[in-house]
Amino acid sequence: MTALTLSTSSAATLRADAVVVGVAKGPKGPVVAPGGEAVDNAFDGKLATVLETLGASGGEGEVTKLPAAAGIKAPVVLAVGLGDLPTDGDGFAEEALRRAAGVAARTLTGTKKAAFALPVPDAESVAAVGEGVVLGAYAFTAYRGTAGKSGKGAKNDKSAPLAEAAILGAKPRDKASKAAVERAQAVAAEVNRARDLVNMPSNDLNPKAFAAHTQAAAKEFGLKVEVLDEKALLKGGFGGLMGVGQGSDNPPRLVRVAYTHPKAAKTLALVGKGITYDSGGISLKPAGHNETMKCDMAGAAAVLAAVVAVARLGLEVNVTGWLALAENMPSGNATRPGDVLRMYSGKTVEVLNTDAEGRLVLADALTRASEENPDAIVDVATLTGAMVLALGNRTFGVMANDDAFRTSLYEIAEEVGEQAWPMPLPADLRKSMDSPVADMANMGERMGGGLVAGLFLQEFVGEGITWAHLDIAGPAFHESAPYGYTPKGGTGSAVRTLVRLAERTAAGDLG
Repeated sequence: MTALTLSTSSAATLRADAVVVGVAKGPKGPVVAPGGEAVDNAFDGKLATVLETLGASGGEGEVTKLPAAAGIKAPVVLAVGLGDLPTDGDGFAEEALRRAAGVAARTLTGTKKAAFALPVPDAESVAAVGEGVVLGAYAFTAYRGTAGKSGKGAKNDKSAPLAEAAILGAKPRDKASKAAVERAQAVAAEVNRARDLVNMPSNDLNPKAFAAHTQAAAKEFGLKVEVLDEKALLKGGFGGLMGVGQGSDNPPRLVRVAYTHPKAAKTLALVGKGITYDSGGISLKPAGHNETMKCDMAGAAAVLAAVVAVARLGLEVNVTGWLALAENMPSGNATRPGDVLRMYSGKTVEVLNTDAEGRLVLADALTRASEENPDAIVDVATLTGAMVLALGNRTFGVMANDDAFRTSLYEIAEEVGEQAWPMPLPADLRKSMDSPVADMANMGERMGGGLVAGLFLQEFVGEGITWAHLDIAGPAFHESAPYGYTPKGGTGSAVRTLVRLAERTAAGDLG
């Protein structure tokens, strides 16, 4: 992972393999952003003119490489677009800095050290650049060449992530800046943990292996972990988890991983959908819809990563993660459409579609999490294609049984740079899940299917407990070309939102 440092050195005099400067889109052409003055001076104040000649405009995500001028120790200058030049006097938005740093870090793959001379007027800007660098430099290399055998990653230096990034313009001894870099390093590392888990193929990441990974992380960071195997789940009456997992040779698991702080006044429960592979079960997915279904455990990956990040930051809040892990496969022992499952809550559910399995495993985990009476529960899941149809590939939906909590989560997501949108839970859709043979069905009205799924989950939340549901089906796995700090493949969606929620809760900002 890319190491972050703070430096007071000039962008022109620091020894590095490349120096990164920001360029904004001004009314009359590109403008060198604050932080790049020393580099601009080396070009006799004509860096913007040179960049414009090379076709640069300062647009967001734009990258221009050029040889450094005399007087700059780094041999290469990399100019990265920040978007429109701010006119309100507030400076560049944190997300613009985060994305620009991510683009630059990805462009500098194979580089040992780069100096980032981007605008960092305050600690928040330092954090944004730091996060962007580590997230943008991410690469999943475990299965390239001989890496799978050695476990040490790719050996080709030209494909290795940027090794070190020096952030210029912030004082290393400034407590706020130092804390910002440390936080950025920890949070981005855990986002990358979630990405690794999502990218891992299902033949290496089944429920048992996911549980083992959680146990290893718990040991490293001082967390308490409990794993319920198939025998314990059967004995405990976890009909949702067992019903989904019974068609696979890899049995299900329910994992509880907990961080506690002696001064904590509040407790959060995070529940993650962990379908390590989703074939659809007997309701088999059509051709073309199976290839990325290793990502159906992205919710559980986000929950684990968030709990570990909270531990690394030492936040004064108790956070318990619940990972509902199963593999949804068709076999002679698989749950059939029309079967009735008795859930952990005691409610019975008629399974009309075995491909609506995520809500079944989450239902058991939500009930179990509710038994500990946390102050709030947030579940995270790649739950419905309907949410992707509604919000696209980059935005997750936020539903809740409390309007203020839903609004807070939406605002938190926007604050940390994750696209989200508040969604309703219309009571009239609940009737569509009525079943003639059971308490309810796992399917309802097709139109508004993402909302129906949220209403299903709400049935399994303990009375009086504040709850929210994040449907990350769109942004959890990115199939197109990388952009900003977002790679192709697993994205680590929702991790930063959950961590900021924990920070707000620890600070008493959520009541």
